[in-house]
Amino acid sequence: MTSAPAASAPETSPATPSPRCLVGVVGLGRMGRAFAENLLADGHPIVVWDAFQTQIDAMARPGVVAATKLADLAECDVVFSSLPDDEAVTAVAAGAGGLVKIMKAGAVHISMSTISPTMSRRLAAWHGECGQGYVAAPVLGNPDLARARTLFILAAGPDAAMQKARPLLDRLGQKLFVIGEDAAAANLVKLAGNVLTALTLQSMGEVLALLRKSGIDPRVGFDIFTNSLFDSRVHRTYGGKIVDERYSPPGMTVPLAVKDLRLALAEAETNSVPMPATSLVRDRLVAMVAHGWADLDWSALGLLAARDAGLPDLVAPSSQAQSDTRGTNAHPDRAAAPVKLIDQVYPPSGSRPAPAGGGSSVLIA
Repeated sequence: MTSAPAASAPETSPATPSPRCLVGVVGLGRMGRAFAENLLADGHPIVVWDAFQTQIDAMARPGVVAATKLADLAECDVVFSSLPDDEAVTAVAAGAGGLVKIMKAGAVHISMSTISPTMSRRLAAWHGECGQGYVAAPVLGNPDLARARTLFILAAGPDAAMQKARPLLDRLGQKLFVIGEDAAAANLVKLAGNVLTALTLQSMGEVLALLRKSGIDPRVGFDIFTNSLFDSRVHRTYGGKIVDERYSPPGMTVPLAVKDLRLALAEAETNSVPMPATSLVRDRLVAMVAHGWADLDWSALGLLAARDAGLPDLVAPSSQAQSDTRGTNAHPDRAAAPVKLIDQVYPPSGSRPAPAGGGSSVLIA
């Protein structure tokens, strides 16, 4: 596999909307709908399509054309797709009446999906044969960040297609990284990013379970770590979900995470790159599916770590959604945990722990 060109410096999204054009959006899940709403807010007339009519109906508003079939997107200058996996993308792009067959020459398909690099290369070839452009533009971030236009977008594709896609992509995220002309490179970088996130979730879950079982409030550890050496967005965002056991609604469901790590491991095998830690975490995600937690966020790796440590659930996995609808994560059934003096948690160098009953501040688990 040839190495990809170095990514360009990230570019901050411009304050002004991109030139107006007719835009199609295929796939109206939480991410796709956020893209559609932001494109519409920028003044672009949009045509939307989804496999489920209810998703199309939910987008009914002025400026939106509801497509009854993919052929209704034939006049679009650009078509975005936000789909769950290779199979869904293949059906939409190469199936009967799919995008490859109906898009006009010069139009550009921008795939925001997390798919395999192999699939991305196929899409680029299919579109290229029909005189169409193809840009892979997977994202780092979740649907909330998509709505707020604060995603990090990883883009790759031929220069002509990229020039057409760039003004739109600039508006959908806070930073755009243009990786090169090989569309597959963007998908591989995206998979690599998800591997890093999954490994971080596993490690956060383990250390927070260790603190909690030792009688230390895991929020104290979370506060210390994220305000010292581990202050990344991933540690803060997902570590916060773990300490609060806030796993629903999911930003990334467990089956999608399993799929992404499987794709990354397939690329690693093809290139003879051992990834033992990734293999382990992939199996941990499969274990979550076996527990019946497929509808939870992948940060529930922290819940699995707590279960393995013999710790009781603060919120039962089956009641996650109901808990979140109350707008709080209070845990009325939480048993009182041992109290440790703060000096016993991280005593100053050369000092002794304060005696029980002393005047130090206390930490309550």
